[in-house]
Amino acid sequence: MRLALYQPDIPQNAGAMLRLGACFRVPVDIIEPCGFPLDDKRLRRSAMDYGGACDFLRHDSWEAFLATVRARTGQRVVLLSTASAVAYTDFSFGQDDVLLLGRESHGVPEHVHAAADASVRIPIAAEMRSLNVAIAAAIVLGEALRQQRRFDGRTVL
Repeated sequence: MRLALYQPDIPQNAGAMLRLGACFRVPVDIIEPCGFPLDDKRLRRSAMDYGGACDFLRHDSWEAFLATVRARTGQRVVLLSTASAVAYTDFSFGQDDVLLLGRESHGVPEHVHAAADASVRIPIAAEMRSLNVAIAAAIVLGEALRQQRRFDGRTVL
């Protein structure tokens, strides 16, 4: 299982997701260009001392990321999207899935939606637009890891 951030805008959110990846031993893919320098001090501050513990890979573009994913056997790109008809709780996650999160400001373009193997949403109150991207990542990653029995009750296996 992996997290992938599509052209993140906000270094604090990217840092929080690097910390999430470190704590759950889930690699993180960062698809550039980012809306900030990747070595930005706010990113380092958000990830705290967890940034070095996270296995993360930078991709120069969406095309480079997608080529890497497609070269790995059995990986699916699962997009978290407010436009999806499938609730994340009704989806069967696989151990090699890549959970893709869009930009905070614009989500992902249509060609990224079209390239995803599946998409899921987090049901929220009808009058609300969306959750913070790092919170959404934590919610869906937690369920995906639970389905894969990656927790032994106290620590991630």
